Formats: sequence, structure tokens, C-alpha cells
Amino acid sequence: MFSMQDAAALRERWEAVRRRLADAVRAAGRAEEEVTLVAVSKLHPVESMACLAAWGQVDFGENYVQEARAKQGALSGNPECVAMRWHCIGHVQSRKARDVAGRFALIHSLDSLKLAVGLEKHLESSGTRQPVLIQVNIGGEVRKSGAAVEELPALAEGVMGLPHLELQGLMCLPPIFDDGPAARPHFARLRGLRDDLERRLGCTLPHLSMGMSGDFEEAVAEGATLVRIGTDIFGPRPARHMN
Repeated sequence: MFSMQDAAALRERWEAVRRRLADAVRAAGRAEEEVTLVAVSKLHPVESMACLAAWGQVDFGENYVQEARAKQGALSGNPECVAMRWHCIGHVQSRKARDVAGRFALIHSLDSLKLAVGLEKHLESSGTRQPVLIQVNIGGEVRKSGAAVEELPALAEGVMGLPHLELQGLMCLPPIFDDGPAARPHFARLRGLRDDLERRLGCTLPHLSMGMSGDFEEAVAEGATLVRIGTDIFGPRPARHMN
């Protein structure tokens, strides 16, 4: 049961994160509107999301497709949630392309041409364009999702050739979490990869999705435009009940 005390604690945490983010943006000499706070709501109740939406939080990130779709349905009739923008930030299997195509303002986790082609197939009939980011396995970790660095140019070119996908940038999960200084070189590398791609493709890729609760200040300093904050807003994550 989501109580008034829960709501009060949620608001305190959310406002603290917003202050930290504003400080990080100023320290980096950037404009406030350059960085978007994505509240990562996976496994947290829709009541907490509705509260944040009522207070002005717009962007919400979900990791699990089934959970995201259930929440979209549950909040669709809430007038305070009309402005919500949904972000798919978790790994998407190619067989679930139809479940995410056109349902998210931004898919952060495109990691293969197979998934890109699957998304394209399900977008063709509606004519909808789907903004996407390519997730890069920046640390070359065997057990982590994301395109290998050496595969990135070919994948980006493949995505650019699909008319219903709109490539907007890159995303990463660095191999080191909750240690900003240690993660910062990985953020700098992602920015460099994005800059190289822009020159190669002859286009602008405006977004870098990088930085979480323990390292978003460093990510902002390295050019993040989307920071994904979960625990520092919502508190400890409940046990998972959905796939």
C-alpha cells in the first residue's frame, strides 16, 4: 500500500536528485534544458509514478517490456499522466520487437541489426517513426548487452537505412557502477564514439544516455543528455514479479 508517508519520502528524494542534477549541469557549464532526468521506475508501483507525474516528472524508464506495457495500461486513464514519456531502457529480445515498436518515446537499448529490422517490420504498417539509441557494450563485457565497439559503425549505418527508425545517439552501462570517477573514462569514450559516428554518417546524433544514481554528475560533465536515475528517486528496488 502506497501511503502519504511514502509519497512524502518519494518527493524528498526526487527533489534532492533534481538539485544534484541542476548543480552538475551548472558545474559543467551547460544549460538546464540540455539534460533530461529519466526516472527509472522498474518494479516500483504505478502509484509512485503517478505522484511524480503530478509533480512534473515527465520521463520514465522501464527495463522489462511486460511490466512497462502493464503500467502503460494502468496509467492511461489518469489525466495527470497524459504528458508522460516512456523510455525503454532494458534489453529487448528481437522476438519482442512488436511489443516495443511505437510504444515508447525512445528506445535506449537497440543492440543488433536483427532487432532493428524487427522494429522496422512492425512500424511499417502504421507509418510511425521510432526514435532509438544504440546501446554500446563500452567495457566489452561478455555478459552485458550492447553492440561491440567495433560493430558500432556498421550497425549505425544499418539503422540509418531503415526508414521508420530514427537514430538519435548512443547509450551505455559502464562496467563500474556507483563510482563516478572510475566510470568517467567510459562516458568520455562513448562521447568520442558518438562524435566519430556523426562525422562518418554526416548527421547529428543529439543524445548520450549515460549516468545513474552513483555517477550521473560525471556523466553530465562528459556530455550526457539523458541520465537514468532509479534508486535515488524511488528508494530500494522491490523484488521482481514480472518478466
